[in-house]
Amino acid sequence: MTLSSQVKGGRLPWSGLLALSCAAFTAVLTELLPAGLLPEMAPPLGVAESRVGFLVTAYAAASFVAAIPVTAALRGLPRRPVLCGALLGFAVSDTLVALSSSYPLTVAARLLAGATGGTLWAMLAGYAARMVPVERRGRAIAVVLAGITLALALGVPAGTALAGVVGWRAAFGAPALLAVLLVGWVRLRVPGFPGEPRHERVPLVRVAVRPGIRPVLSVTLFLLLGHQVMYTYVGPFAAHAGYGRTDVLLAVFGTATVGGIWLTGVLIDRYPRRTLLAALALVAGVLLVLGLAAGARGPLVAAVALWGVAFGGAPTLIQTALVDASGPADADAATSLQTTVYNAGIAAGSFTGGLTLESLGAGALPWTALVPVLLALATVSAGRRHAFPPGRRSVAPEARDPAGPPPVTEIRPAGEHAARGRADDARR
Repeated sequence: MTLSSQVKGGRLPWSGLLALSCAAFTAVLTELLPAGLLPEMAPPLGVAESRVGFLVTAYAAASFVAAIPVTAALRGLPRRPVLCGALLGFAVSDTLVALSSSYPLTVAARLLAGATGGTLWAMLAGYAARMVPVERRGRAIAVVLAGITLALALGVPAGTALAGVVGWRAAFGAPALLAVLLVGWVRLRVPGFPGEPRHERVPLVRVAVRPGIRPVLSVTLFLLLGHQVMYTYVGPFAAHAGYGRTDVLLAVFGTATVGGIWLTGVLIDRYPRRTLLAALALVAGVLLVLGLAAGARGPLVAAVALWGVAFGGAPTLIQTALVDASGPADADAATSLQTTVYNAGIAAGSFTGGLTLESLGAGALPWTALVPVLLALATVSAGRRHAFPPGRRSVAPEARDPAGPPPVTEIRPAGEHAARGRADDARR
């Protein structure tokens, strides 16, 4: 399977994209599964439940530290073997956790998983973008990142339920087995792409200063910071509102994100800028409602559902903007930067939310979260030229010949690309 066969057909290569989506599913399941198994894992490992919670922190920390240097070190290697290696890293890590009775060994396995996750997240969006023509790039990335949504809405709850039936060790064996099976699927259905030759490799610093990259990274940081302030402490906020069913709220949020990713997939290639602006405005509106009605349980469930719809598609919209700004050839480098920023946003949001809860109380959480979300909205509004244009670039940055004169980059309405693609399909 070659790149040309994917592009010429004009249709989404569903089997390959779903394999990448399952890779995203496996990564999220591996990252978050310990959070639902604290009471079960603590006694066999001989530690308190809080220290089992650090297994999630260890994953995030390793992903934060490893994403940029590991991605930079592997840029010259063929992409498919690197992807398979990342999946095998998950399999080894999950197997070690399933077999280990030593807390230090379990932490080491989680650090391995985090480093593997940082490498995987730096690849997925760029890989999907290279598998399809530009006018279908957003939808392809939406399909791949839907694995995140399904893991949050279904995978982690199912893994927790499985642990209750067969034990937590077998629950970690499930993603290990899935990762091994995925290696075979990837080898059969995901196209191979070459690595970047050293003389053609764009230094990471030059990718970072490319027009549009920094605004996209800023939006990533602001949105994750604001989101995590509320999401981490949704339990105390629900209790403050007199609603004691945190599990129901999380289920509502997770289910709504599925609707958000579907809606994004429909709109992203035609209206990328407007869809992202609408999603961020909806998140801000939800936080405003929660802030004004912090002590009331009435609007809580509906607001959380709208929050899930808005947030469900936001990562896809932002990653698509990043790939458009960097070009698919440099997407791994750009996404490694975003992975680091993403994890920094999660850590900063959880920390800020904790300080707010301790000093001002649960009622102040929406107001604290609203500030960075409004900054994200303002950044998108101001980034019309490079970071968040109204249409898609007809000449991708990676297609330019550095030795020749710079071509004219034309921004066309996204709908025009889609219409042209449909006309080409009809002619074929």
